[in-house]
Amino acid sequence: MFAAGASNMYMTVGLIIIMVVMMYFSMVRGPKKQQEKRKEMMNGLHKGDTIVTVGGLYGVIDSVDPKKGTVVLDSNGVFLTFSIQAIGHVNKAAEQPKAEKKPEAKPAEKAADETSDEK
Repeated sequence: MFAAGASNMYMTVGLIIIMVVMMYFSMVRGPKKQQEKRKEMMNGLHKGDTIVTVGGLYGVIDSVDPKKGTVVLDSNGVFLTFSIQAIGHVNKAAEQPKAEKKPEAKPAEKAADETSDEK
């Protein structure tokens, strides 16, 4: 009878340990990852990036001053200065697509193509 009570106690302690581990991952680890992601986003700000502030203002970055912690936004010709912390979402500047060139056929291949067309 004593063994049954001891196994029940081990089961309870095991469940408590599992709950503590789950609480750690949900309350500590998750916010740390989000904070690291946000810090990475803030360090990657460049002129020309489109952003949305936490207040909902859309604009394009005109300049970034990391020493002061400010960013100047161009919002339809109106230049506004915000704290970097006021940035809610960043869309990187669109890369201009490079024109793809088709490799030209060598002269020998062109001549072979022309002769095969004539037949």
